[in-house]
Amino acid sequence: MTQDHSSERVHVALGSNLGDREGHLRRALQDIANLPEVSELVCSSLYETAPMGPQDQPDYLNAVCRFDHTGTVRGLMGRLQAIEQEHGRQTGGRRWGERPLDLDILLSGAQLISEPDLVVPHPGLVDRSFVLWPLAELDENLVVPGELGQGRTIRQWQQQCQRLGIQRLPGGPLITP
Repeated sequence: MTQDHSSERVHVALGSNLGDREGHLRRALQDIANLPEVSELVCSSLYETAPMGPQDQPDYLNAVCRFDHTGTVRGLMGRLQAIEQEHGRQTGGRRWGERPLDLDILLSGAQLISEPDLVVPHPGLVDRSFVLWPLAELDENLVVPGELGQGRTIRQWQQQCQRLGIQRLPGGPLITP
């Protein structure tokens, strides 16, 4: 990966199912907005969903945010992991288990990254309702790059995805343009 500092449009998934779920998401958005390499942050509405993994955990609140980013994707990943840890995220828990905050880079422009600890576009992007519904709210005509996207838009992927009990909560976007 090269050290490119041109601006990229980035989409990040946010999730929380422990503690003050909405508070974690709101504070995480503020933390992301305060990063010096981030501008033009907007966020979808909140969506409540059953957990994807083990079912013996609370339901999740999910959202997707979009912003312009002038750093590297690897640098952004490190900053997002630090925000997760500030919110009490612990490493080494069970896969798809409960957490106060989960932040995943979904897309970074048309970049394709495949490294052991960083894959963009996110490999679960096209088949997870809790990602597709809030992402479609922001950018339904966005084409998912690479083989994963098959040249289809977010809206086309959303139409093929089972809704699986996702519920949009009242109140509109967390951060408006």
